This record gives sequence, structure tokens and C-alpha cells, in this order.
Amino acid sequence: MSRQPILSSLLSRSGATLVLALGVSMLSMQASARELLNSSYDISRELFSAYNEQFVEHWQAQNGEAVRIRQSHGGSSRQAQAIIQGLRADVVTYNQVTDVDILHERGNLIPADWRERLPNASSPFYSTMAFLVRKGNPKNIRNWDDLVREDVSSVLPNPKTSGNGRYSYLAALGYAQKTFGDDQSAIDAYLRGFLGNVAVFDTGGRGATTTFVERGIADVLLTFESEVNNIIAEYPDAGFEVVLPKVSFLAEFPVTWIDRNVQRNGTEELARAYLQHLYSEQAQRLIAGFSYRVHDPVVQAEFADRFPALELLPIEAITGDWETAMREHFANGGKLDQLQRR
Repeated sequence: MSRQPILSSLLSRSGATLVLALGVSMLSMQASARELLNSSYDISRELFSAYNEQFVEHWQAQNGEAVRIRQSHGGSSRQAQAIIQGLRADVVTYNQVTDVDILHERGNLIPADWRERLPNASSPFYSTMAFLVRKGNPKNIRNWDDLVREDVSSVLPNPKTSGNGRYSYLAALGYAQKTFGDDQSAIDAYLRGFLGNVAVFDTGGRGATTTFVERGIADVLLTFESEVNNIIAEYPDAGFEVVLPKVSFLAEFPVTWIDRNVQRNGTEELARAYLQHLYSEQAQRLIAGFSYRVHDPVVQAEFADRFPALELLPIEAITGDWETAMREHFANGGKLDQLQRR
């Protein structure tokens, strides 16, 4: 055999070995890419799917590192419980403050002052409760008082398992307080009728959406303003309509990194950056595009026509604080349970 074929064969084998080695190296790099796990509420899948892509690009451009973001979704209270029981999430992006507080109170996973670590009490965006009604609004549902009529049925997530559901309950309570003042019996009667007209209590917001939209149950879906607008965009032929009551609840969306987990996972810097980027103009614009209300003044002005002015009641105006709300209304044997007794 001549030297040329032998040399060509050696080069070919060397090249194949090099390609194989490079492939193994690239796979090894991909396998070792750092991961971040975001534990989030039930109806945030689409939002964070888009945000994760944006953040990965941002982090790569800033730090030259490829990272992966994984998601865990469900009712926010159940998500928090999973972390207490051992789910090693790096960050949480929830829809109720108490579901973050519990990570300190029951698991000592975060400090008591976690709300002070990021702007706007660690709530990068917010929303309120809205009604989604069927085409033409055949029951002429306009306000909270319509939800106790005998001919109206509703769907909302279970306040026991979902922050979304608790917000709807508290919005209804806030309306009743403004309507009936100090007449507690009238407030209770309203809430009893409101809860009695619920056809299905799903465990989370996405389940409630499926019940109303795909199963065709009830006349009105109570959920976040962001969710109803996204449903209309997703089902343009269904003719669904949005009803925004003039008085509703201020729904904050608290976020934090889980100190104990990020230290164990070696992701503290990455986790902090992931949440801090939510406040950037780029991310705020993305979030507003998913029909959430944001704090950035530039983005607020750009989306002003999509978010009409409403009276949004904070928890302090309804029950004084979240601790009182959870103890008096949502604990076992509390007001919610009492009002649902037959």
C-alpha cells in the first residue's frame, strides 16, 4: 500500500476521532449547564415560557454562559408545600404573599424580611380579578352583585388551594364591605350566595379555565385579568367577553429566591439575576404583553389603553393584613368553611 492512502486513512480516522471527541465535549458541556428551577402558580406557564427564553439570552450575552430554566406549576399553596417537603426550587414566582411567607414560617428556607430584597415589596407585576362571560354576555353580568342572582352560575379556583381563588373571594368580600358597610349579616348573606352559585371549585386557575372554556360549565369564570385577556386571544372564535368590575382586589405577584436551596444548588447569583431581570424594561414589556399590570412608567404608558383605571383594594383595606385573612377566612373552620355549610 502506498503512503498516500495510509496517510489519508490516518487523517480520516483522526478527523472522525476529533469530531467524536468534540461531540462528546459539547454533550458534556450541555449536560453540565447550570439549571434553575422556578416554582410558579398555575396559570403562569405561557408567561414564564417566554420570559425564560428572554432571560437565557440575556444571561448568555452578559456572562457568556448557557443556562437552562425548568418550571414547576400548580396551585401556589401546593407548590409552596412541595418546597417545604423537599422540592429544591431555586426561585418562586407566586400569586400570593402568604405562599411565600410560609417558606420562612414552616421551613426557615428564606428570611422573614424577604419582601425588602427587591423593589415594590418584591412584586414585579400585579393584576386584579375579572369576569369572563360567554358570547354576547347573555346573563348581562356587569358587577359583583350579579354573581348572587339565582340564574347565574360561576367557576373559580378553590380558595383552599389557590391564591387565585382567595383573591376572588377577597374581591367579593371587599365589594360586600363597600356595599353593606358594618352590616355583617348582609355581608355574610352576600358571600353565602356568591359561594353557593359556584358550579365548580377547581384546585387551580388553569383547571378553572378548562372547566369554563372547554367543558362549557357555568356563565362566568372568575380569574385574573391577565388570564381572561389571554383566553380571549387564544379562542378568538368563541366570542368570550371581559367584564371588569369597577371595584376589585389588588393582586400582587411576589417573588424571591430560596436561600437554603440556592446555596445548596450553587445558583444564588443566577437566581438573583433571574428575578431582578423581571424589573427591566425589556421584561416589563413582555409581561405587559401577557396582560399583567407593571410598574415601569415607560411600559405603563405604552399599554395604557389595555388597562383601564379601577379601584383596586389592597388586603389592608379588607381584612387588615394577610395573617388575619388566612386565620379568619381560609383556615379550617374559618369563615369560608362556615359560609359553605348547608
